[in-house]
Amino acid sequence: MTDILDDLEWRGLIAHSTDLDALRKAIADGQVTVYCGFDPTAASLHAGNLVQILTLRRLQQAGLRPIGLVGGATGLIGDPKPTAERALNDRDVVAGWVERIRAQIEPFLTFDSGAPNDAVMVNNLDWTAPMSAIDLLRDIGKHFRVNRMIAKDAVSRRLNSDQGISYTEFSYQVLQGMDFLELYRRYGCTMQTGGSDQWGNLTAGVDLIHRAEGASVHALATSLVTKADGTKFGKTEGGATWLDPELTSPYAFYQFWFNADDRDIVGFLKLFSFRSREEIEELARLTAERPAARAAQRALAEELTTLVHGADECEKVIAASKALFGQGDLASLDEPTLGAALAEVPSTRVTAGAGEALPSLVDLFTAAELTPSKSAARRTVNEGGAYLNNAKVTDPDAVPGEADLLHGRYLVLRRGKRTAGGVEVLRG
Repeated sequence: MTDILDDLEWRGLIAHSTDLDALRKAIADGQVTVYCGFDPTAASLHAGNLVQILTLRRLQQAGLRPIGLVGGATGLIGDPKPTAERALNDRDVVAGWVERIRAQIEPFLTFDSGAPNDAVMVNNLDWTAPMSAIDLLRDIGKHFRVNRMIAKDAVSRRLNSDQGISYTEFSYQVLQGMDFLELYRRYGCTMQTGGSDQWGNLTAGVDLIHRAEGASVHALATSLVTKADGTKFGKTEGGATWLDPELTSPYAFYQFWFNADDRDIVGFLKLFSFRSREEIEELARLTAERPAARAAQRALAEELTTLVHGADECEKVIAASKALFGQGDLASLDEPTLGAALAEVPSTRVTAGAGEALPSLVDLFTAAELTPSKSAARRTVNEGGAYLNNAKVTDPDAVPGEADLLHGRYLVLRRGKRTAGGVEVLRG
């Protein structure tokens, strides 16, 4: 296998490292245990968290033993935000989020195979909750230097603002450092990964282990994902792109990657895909030569949707994507997949009583904003560019009937080849 650190560097995943040469030697000399922490600040992880999850997966495939840590303790406090104090979440809520996030991480790693690099999942509440305040201050706090703690960017910005920072958030780096120390003692963990925005917290753990145990350990920070248009990665008009299918449907998840900017897609392939360098370079070539084919976007969307949601869901999503634009059978799509697909295109809802006639197609095209006016909708029909459930509409006065409703509630509209819309009929 290509050296894992060389591969991570080529992919643009290494932003900072305590000592890359020493880490390379440690990996070559024998098994290294590495951990990454995920705080439960919401009910689900999002697309941005995939960088860390997939980095753990890459490291395990290279022979390292990964530990996934879900922060049941640190999640109760929250890493300092640059501008304002975090709202503290209820303990029961955080406990529920811990279990949800744990279940999202586990499918990416290999457990119980009998190999020495089988993954481990832990919750830092298990060792933090039993510790008294006196023990924390005497055994852990004595190793921290306040001058270094306040130099952390998020802390220093808050100290220089009118709002200041609470001791609760200021202590976050103590808890994260203690996590690394505890995992070093329990599992021989000598490496931590995280985003480059966590570099201060990562090095706090390295320093703590050096002071408390006299040992040298490693930290590696991955690059933050940026987008060429300046917008925040993982965000869409509808909000964050979540890994939980109840918060972001598999169809919407697929479309997030499929709609990636040509300027971003090669970088995204390096960060998120498990394809080889040769395969990624070929997709880069295809993007440069035939960008309209979106070969790279399609490849990444299929790979990640399969990884996150499974092969069956990915197949449904691909079928829906084709059917919505006249390249497949709409009637073969199950109701959740069709509903999720229509949620991603211009749509409207219509309420009609039992037996009551639906609005005309001209009205529906206008209501769904596929055309700017009824007269424009009529022109679209007369010019042969209007479709209902992928069948061409020739009568500008046509009215859909009950038999046209897919799953008894949906209509799929299309203007031309590429502009799809939907109607959901609610029976009053």
